Amino acid sequence: MATRGLSPFQLIAFLLVGLLATCHAGSIAVYWGQNDGEASLAETCASGNYEFVILAFLPTFGKGQTPELNLASHCDPSSGGCRGQSKDISSCQRRGVKVLLSIGGGDGSYGLSSPGDARQVAMYLWNNYLGGSSSSRPLGDAVLDGIDFDIELGGVKFWNDLARDLKNLGKNGGKEVLLSAAPQCPFPDEWDGGAINTGLFDFVWVQFYNNEECQFSAGRGAFLDAWKKWESVPAGKIYLGLPAAKDAAGTGFVPAAELTSRVLPLIKGSPKYGGVMLWSKFYDDRTGYSDAIKSQV
Repeated sequence: MATRGLSPFQLIAFLLVGLLATCHAGSIAVYWGQNDGEASLAETCASGNYEFVILAFLPTFGKGQTPELNLASHCDPSSGGCRGQSKDISSCQRRGVKVLLSIGGGDGSYGLSSPGDARQVAMYLWNNYLGGSSSSRPLGDAVLDGIDFDIELGGVKFWNDLARDLKNLGKNGGKEVLLSAAPQCPFPDEWDGGAINTGLFDFVWVQFYNNEECQFSAGRGAFLDAWKKWESVPAGKIYLGLPAAKDAAGTGFVPAAELTSRVLPLIKGSPKYGGVMLWSKFYDDRTGYSDAIKSQV
């Protein structure tokens, strides 16, 4: 863009506007893995729309259970069929997309019974999905970038221990482990709150849906009040979590044009603003939601 003919003052103002725009530029995170008919992992990353792809879910772990991965019809982990995802994960990472594994979810059998149990789960995740080694890595040799806590069941204790153990394993093993969480927008979150307060989480994608009291449809004041509370947590970046289609959630869908014109301008000035998280790739494929908002996030 040409800047000839500007006075020194105008030039400084021009540069400051550009810098501010860059500082608050956000990105899109998307959940992948729970629906038939969504794009493959490699195709998802090749779209160029996402900075983070979160594999959903590891819904069975802890309390002495054998951990089990569930990627719906994408692959069968019990037969080793999900190891083929390793190539796609590596393809994503070469494009600069971070790939995380989401543990928990709204339907599963998981929980932690003690700090020792948390340590065992952390070791399992490190050796089977992160920088450690195991003969039974469900996703093959690819090394994921981190772990996402989508804790909606299983008790409220010891998630902070799991977060600390994962970070320490990464530090000691020479491979940073990114941590993210997906709390509900009522503050503080019943399940993830204690873990997030450790200050160890790099990203928090808050679910501003299926919670009528704090999602945008509750009104500007209620929405901003919830956002400001989440802004206060000791975490890296805060993302606005939304459904990518009206039928992707019970409540909380915001049409793309309304999001870019009315919602994002309220929060993009926040120093902790990170962007938008979408549930999920399946619905985004059908609506083109990320295409519609990408240039404004």
